[in-house]
Amino acid sequence: MAEGKYTMVVNSSKKSVDMMVSGSFTPEQANKFIADYNSKLSGIKADEFVLNFDCRDLNLVTQDMIPSLEACFQLYSKTGFNKVVIGIPKNSPILKMQLGRLGRNNKLNNLSVEEIY
Repeated sequence: MAEGKYTMVVNSSKKSVDMMVSGSFTPEQANKFIADYNSKLSGIKADEFVLNFDCRDLNLVTQDMIPSLEACFQLYSKTGFNKVVIGIPKNSPILKMQLGRLGRNNKLNNLSVEEIY
């Protein structure tokens, strides 16, 4: 499995936060992601922004990563984005189901998981 990687760009003119997430993450990598997220997004008015994820190269979620992903989804919910969009590859029903369930379980009611790649 590919090592987990991410990029995070705040686009103030488009009122979006654009992220790319790929591979499989360790709990340590997830903690670094959360720290970077808190640092980069501390100065924005999140309710005016859309959080966009490009997850075309994200691996299926493993059981040991569910707690870390739940913490991330809770963080997105608390941040208060106008909308959260997760783009995944077409014909990825298991990944779509996993991400959708994580969103529902963590009260991320403005989440949209879309098969767009």
